Amino acid sequence: MILNRKSPLEAEWCKLKKQETAFLEKRSNKQEDFISRLLADKVPEKLYSTLQSAFNKAFALVFEKGTAVIEKTYKKEQLENEYKANQFSDQLSGSKKTLRAFTRKSQASGAKNLLLSGVSGAGMGVLGIGLPDIPVFTAMIFRNIYQIALNYGFDYEAEQEKYFILLLIRGALSYGEDLRTTDEAVNAFISREALPDDYNREKQISAASSALAAELLCLKFVQGIPVVGAVGGIGNAVYMRRISQYADLKYRRRLYSQKIKAKIKS
Repeated sequence: MILNRKSPLEAEWCKLKKQETAFLEKRSNKQEDFISRLLADKVPEKLYSTLQSAFNKAFALVFEKGTAVIEKTYKKEQLENEYKANQFSDQLSGSKKTLRAFTRKSQASGAKNLLLSGVSGAGMGVLGIGLPDIPVFTAMIFRNIYQIALNYGFDYEAEQEKYFILLLIRGALSYGEDLRTTDEAVNAFISREALPDDYNREKQISAASSALAAELLCLKFVQGIPVVGAVGGIGNAVYMRRISQYADLKYRRRLYSQKIKAKIKS
């Protein structure tokens, strides 16, 4: 009896789905960290709305005129060429190795941004800089996602790509039912590659900002305290890592989906 073996693409697709499931299951319920439990009663009531407003403004600034500035911090053309080289190799062989080359490059970019985020956050924390760190942290989030997108062959200028990025940020920092709902919206976009009929950029920015504000509430409060704030600043790296993981999974799903569709058509 001859068993049907999975193609490299089918095998990698199954692996990806298992990783997505693990990401969702790990965040089925929110586990409060030690700092959040310790400071729950000490954080000012208005800090959440202040944080959300600050992230709202930072997102709007990036979308309006910040992308060009962020692009100066990495070599976009080089990333595009490296993707083309990986894509050409994969078209020739279609092996697991060539498929995984996209992910290796993406995760290498994520690791560098993780380090930068931690160093920047800790440095500002030592100086007691909390809220003013938000524009810098937001720019780093977008820098990270932009590079991941390019490693998988996707641009980020179109409005539909802004929607996708906002969904990624919200999904990465959500839990339980909100995470599953957002994840379904992400996968629906990947299937259709189009904006939903009820799309509103401001609402999507607000949702992503709310997720960030809720997660970083206690950490940003601590970061505003000189010296001790270094602990809060390091938290930037924790959430950058989670955003990197989720963004990598979903851009990989987009790439694999495109390859599967191309095989079906051929």
